[in-house]
Amino acid sequence: MRLFVHIGLEHVGASRLQDVLAAKREQLLTKGILYPRSAGNKNHTRLFMAVTDADHVDPLRHNRGYTQTEDQQRLYESVARGLAQEIATHRPHTMILSASQLGASLARPSEIARLHDLLSPLSQDIRILAHVDEQARLLARHYGAQVMEGRAASLELELDMAGSADWWDDALLDGHVIDPDKGQYQETQCPAFWLDYPRLVHEWETVFGADSVTLRPYDAALFYGETVTREICESFDLDVQIGRADSARPPAQPSAVTVARARQMNALLLRLLARSDRLIPRKLWKSLLEEVTFEAPPIPAGSLSAVSDGFAAANAQLCRDHPALSPANFTPDTPSAPWVESPTQLGYRASQYLLAFMGRIDRTTRSEKRARREAVQETGASQGTIPGLSPETQAIMPPLAAQNFAKLQKSSFKPHNRLGKINEDVPGPAYPPAPDGTNTLIVGCMKNEAPYIVEWVAYHRAIGVKNFLIYTNDCSDGTDQILHRLQEMGVLQHRNNDDWSGNSPQQFALDNALKEPALQQADWIAHIDVDEFINIRCGDGTLRAFFKAVPDATNVAMTWRLFGHSGVHDLADRFVIEQFDRCAPKFCPKPHTVWGFKTLFRNTGAYGKLSCHRPNKLDESAAGQVKWVNGSGQDMTQEALKNGWRSSKKSIGYDLIQLNHYALRSAESFLIKRQRGRALHVDRSIGLNYWIRMDWNDHRDLTIQRNILRLRAEYDRLMADDTLSALHRKGLAWHRAKADELHAMPEFQELYDQARALKLNQTERVAWALALDMES
Repeated sequence: MRLFVHIGLEHVGASRLQDVLAAKREQLLTKGILYPRSAGNKNHTRLFMAVTDADHVDPLRHNRGYTQTEDQQRLYESVARGLAQEIATHRPHTMILSASQLGASLARPSEIARLHDLLSPLSQDIRILAHVDEQARLLARHYGAQVMEGRAASLELELDMAGSADWWDDALLDGHVIDPDKGQYQETQCPAFWLDYPRLVHEWETVFGADSVTLRPYDAALFYGETVTREICESFDLDVQIGRADSARPPAQPSAVTVARARQMNALLLRLLARSDRLIPRKLWKSLLEEVTFEAPPIPAGSLSAVSDGFAAANAQLCRDHPALSPANFTPDTPSAPWVESPTQLGYRASQYLLAFMGRIDRTTRSEKRARREAVQETGASQGTIPGLSPETQAIMPPLAAQNFAKLQKSSFKPHNRLGKINEDVPGPAYPPAPDGTNTLIVGCMKNEAPYIVEWVAYHRAIGVKNFLIYTNDCSDGTDQILHRLQEMGVLQHRNNDDWSGNSPQQFALDNALKEPALQQADWIAHIDVDEFINIRCGDGTLRAFFKAVPDATNVAMTWRLFGHSGVHDLADRFVIEQFDRCAPKFCPKPHTVWGFKTLFRNTGAYGKLSCHRPNKLDESAAGQVKWVNGSGQDMTQEALKNGWRSSKKSIGYDLIQLNHYALRSAESFLIKRQRGRALHVDRSIGLNYWIRMDWNDHRDLTIQRNILRLRAEYDRLMADDTLSALHRKGLAWHRAKADELHAMPEFQELYDQARALKLNQTERVAWALALDMES
């Protein structure tokens, strides 16, 4: 297996390449190319944080809780194990890792060697890739970004180094003392050593071997255009076609005035931190700097021509050594007047702003210190317990998760169930048989869901859904046969999606669905999955009753209610809505997945694209005709009109409608799901982390069970068809056999045992899930 390590550099389109690689992840996987998730979702920052020297704490390690040696070592082992597992699962011929921090922060040979030690067991063919730009152009962008992160020194540092034969060493000369609480980081306060490209190549090839490093040019127009995929294929030597990418805008640079103002403010903030015990977290620091911005042109790269001149000879040699580079790539901008710091305009005085900021700084300092006292520190975790956290959970919970738990105790994000008017844990009377249905269409995507299809279809028919348009891909359990039979019975329409292309099978299906008469003729449309049930909590529990309650609505955000495994371990041929009644609290704004929503929308043509969670591409001329409501029927148009896929504290509501999401079902069902992946994310392994995020069991919600009698009537009517009944039994047998097979495999049996043994309350689960989100 070839292993490409893309090390950036900073501000030369690394984030753009990562966005496209992540968007194309599933398509690449079908071609034997792995862009892994275990090192980070897009930017593989977990890989970077795992390999820095213990004393080299950068902003990422500090903010994500890996400052202590023991925590970082656990991260190192987790990343190594995760990458090995993804390789074993997918067996790629090529793997791509990308983190711009690798090139921009790893200055020590020991750190590059540590990266090599982590990767060498995975591949003996490791290739290093970096994109570069002419140094003065890149320095102008990098300096502005540094200042907006807290740098206090001016560009005079770099200009004094111009022409140096030892730029790399000069940049690191003062051995900068790292002190996160005082705002002191190498990445923020020191010159960019890595602009010395020949030395960069030398340091990396010393560890990874001669000719292991390739440099390629950065071209903003190419990187942010639709054909950036060509650069990806050429950079990583991919002989495949992956289509085009959506175009994007390059990141905006701060103006020269803003940079001057912010640098002066940083100098005062650093002085304040050095002389007091105040604390300024990164979020507050950035918000303070945002208040001193001023619209004007950015720093002209031509004003740094001395830097260009100093690297000219080295760049000429680089063009000879790296075929992708040419002298045109290193042509500097037209020289202009030498750089001097911009006037700050309008009588700006940093000291006056600081005086105005002091109240916020002091309040934040008190809050941060209180949180630190309450949060578990790694050294104290083994010596005492955290109030409210069970000893069993504390023993296995990562340090960052334990800190999150302590912070949540007095946070407005702490989960609870005190929301809305519905009494959910008391059984209600059964609903009567449903009247005639509504002209509502459900669009769905399925893969290996045989035991659950008939119940799901029968349930939604019982509450008033008229038609279904279902796409399947790569099924082996008879899912496609069941759906074909239901189509023959006139119940739904089934489309084979095995030949999907693009970023995901689901989006390919949704794009095609727009062309279908069934969709074009529907009054209302929803895209949901087979583990999602529309739970109407008003009137007689039907869509007709709900539409009557929200007569002016065109778009309904049906917020998820996540249901856990409810103590059910074995796969059983029983209704999902009957077996699983334990769920997440209604108030749970963190983590972000809990309040995700799917959209039930009127087919008015106001939107031109159907996506996973909602319609997109609003026709601006139709904006005035659109009214979004939440699950309680309250207007949320301003929040959701153009984007968004999750509810907020302002828009959450469950009183009229919610989307019951049974992501796990039984523990055995989870095993099978983990083994096969998901319809949308075909490449993501669903391991214990997924269980932690989804197994909510703190509260009981019986509201959907009022539908069981009418569900049973419709289910029995469908299953009276001998062919359908036989296909259902066959699919169930396939899943039981698959469960037995997985139990016999140590990896899956271990996962099964771990999942069953993990007992978390709602606050512990939020804390742990937030730590997982930070890692990814």
